[in-house]
Amino acid sequence: MRGAETKAEIVAEADRLFYQGGFEHTSFADIAAAVNIARGNFYYHFKSKDEILAAVIDRRLAERKALLAQWSADNPNPRARLSAFVRILEVNGDKIMRYGCPIGSLATELSKLMHEARGPAVALFDLFRDWLAEQFAALGCADAEAPALHLLMRSQGVAVLYTAYRDPEFVAREMAAMEDWIDAVTAKAAAAKP
Repeated sequence: MRGAETKAEIVAEADRLFYQGGFEHTSFADIAAAVNIARGNFYYHFKSKDEILAAVIDRRLAERKALLAQWSADNPNPRARLSAFVRILEVNGDKIMRYGCPIGSLATELSKLMHEARGPAVALFDLFRDWLAEQFAALGCADAEAPALHLLMRSQGVAVLYTAYRDPEFVAREMAAMEDWIDAVTAKAAAAKP
């Protein structure tokens, strides 16, 4: 059992280090030191940094799926679920201010590197896009993917600027503006129904 625990610990520490310092700038030695295991033991679990990256992306996908399921369970209607998505900027505000969005920063870095894991990293965005589209569709939006992508794009823009400006008041204003925008989009969809 200890082997599975060690492997999970390696992935968790790699996830943290990739988020805080970037995939390219994190070495095997950095991860091994964070887990406090010898490099030889480390190679027993992972043969390459790309294997660790794949495990990190899988971990992030599993965590985000669980988060979306929790939001769906906790919030009685699609409009409240969309608010839960917007509030993630506040809930994770300290981390976002310091390191950016974990999904956006990884996808951007892997795209710049032309890394083969870019597609799986972008699947994290797809997961949110599809879930957001389900909420907009349930609220009557005919082309639900368009507002889903807009809201995803807007939240990513806020995350980038939050990292740059480190201004919680800006984030609060933008969150309120996103909430107003959601209401306007869903009201327009309701008004368009026969």
